[in-house]
Amino acid sequence: MELSLRDKVEAALHEVYDPEIPVNIWELGLVYELKIDGNVVWITMTLTAPACPVAGDIIRDVQDKVNKIEEVEEVHVQLTFDPPWTKDMMSEEARLELGFM
Repeated sequence: MELSLRDKVEAALHEVYDPEIPVNIWELGLVYELKIDGNVVWITMTLTAPACPVAGDIIRDVQDKVNKIEEVEEVHVQLTFDPPWTKDMMSEEARLELGFM
């Protein structure tokens, strides 16, 4: 069974890590919205803190990994801090891995 484009994008986002936290951005709850229209991907995401020193690196990594998917023609990443990220946005798996449960 072939994966859908959405599944491939989600898998790519599972490969992007915040360098300060050993959990991927998807499990951290940093991806607020994922829209796909044809072969164009829009990602609305946040960071764990507005002053994140590696913000540019994370966004570049998201763009690079999603762009590597053969079907993707364009990737648009929008950064937002509304609502602000909290630990409650993490998946149960991420909370367990980081010792928050």
